[in-house]
Amino acid sequence: MQDAAAEGGTGRFQAQFFAMCGLNAFQWGGLETELKSSPEPSEVILDILKKTCLHSICRKTPPSVKYRRLFLSELIKRHERTAAEPLDELYDALAEVVGAKEEPVCYKTYLLPSGEPVSLEENVAFISDGTTGLVTWEAALYMSEWALENQHIFTGRTVLELGSGVGLTGIVVCQACKPTKYVFSDCHQTVLQRLRNNVHHNGLTEHGNPDSVSVSVEELDWETVSDEQLQRIGADVVIAADVVYDPDIIGCLVRLLAKLLNCKMKESPPEVYIASTIRNPKTYECFRDELEKAGLKHLVVTHPVTHVFPYTRVSTIEMLKILS
Repeated sequence: MQDAAAEGGTGRFQAQFFAMCGLNAFQWGGLETELKSSPEPSEVILDILKKTCLHSICRKTPPSVKYRRLFLSELIKRHERTAAEPLDELYDALAEVVGAKEEPVCYKTYLLPSGEPVSLEENVAFISDGTTGLVTWEAALYMSEWALENQHIFTGRTVLELGSGVGLTGIVVCQACKPTKYVFSDCHQTVLQRLRNNVHHNGLTEHGNPDSVSVSVEELDWETVSDEQLQRIGADVVIAADVVYDPDIIGCLVRLLAKLLNCKMKESPPEVYIASTIRNPKTYECFRDELEKAGLKHLVVTHPVTHVFPYTRVSTIEMLKILS
């Protein structure tokens, strides 16, 4: 597959479409300029159509019906402004989604630098079944990009992820960073089932084989997790993304981190990294204060991360390395 994460041209449209980016993020003005200067504007549109709504990824793991309908309507509008002849394929694609039933779940697909897709079944609504864990959040995307740039931290090691949600970060790490073992974890039963679906859908197995990572999906309650469970996992690296959002869970999260870092389960404690979108500065400051009270040090990871996935980068995201 062509590197669909490329910043320009139809590749950028493809990456944004499959990630279900807001339509206002697309470079429609640039597309119109290209259409006006092209001797065959319909061919440009058809190329975009083949890389989005007519692509095999869309057939297998489609974005929501509403999203595809709005995308096609915008594509038609831009085409009609710059081309004299209608494009039948555009209207056929629109007719297909106009008559389709909207489902409560859809797929977002993120394209790795290799062009390989990571497709995630997500809920259309941000909050479903009493949890926010059924959608991908910005810090998970950031941590995935950071992992791609720091693969050595994960290669050949056992990784435990806390609050895995729909599984983006872990799947990216498993596909690109070659850990020996990866443990996805969460405590919400609906999230765990969605997580298992996404892990298996992306070709990861719970037992692995000599040439691939061994993967498991575990229920892990931060408040009640036992030393025995943590010892059995035997993590060399512990990561979490967007888990610092509720003051009520900060205490048990910090106690778990202290247990992981202070228990003599291995010769050396695991490396711990937490990525957070700072939506409420008071809540985040509370987390850092609780770390200090527990005797845990934290360092801000400041080196820049290369943009790989299309997502809104307005919010502040901070990565901490936690140390005993």
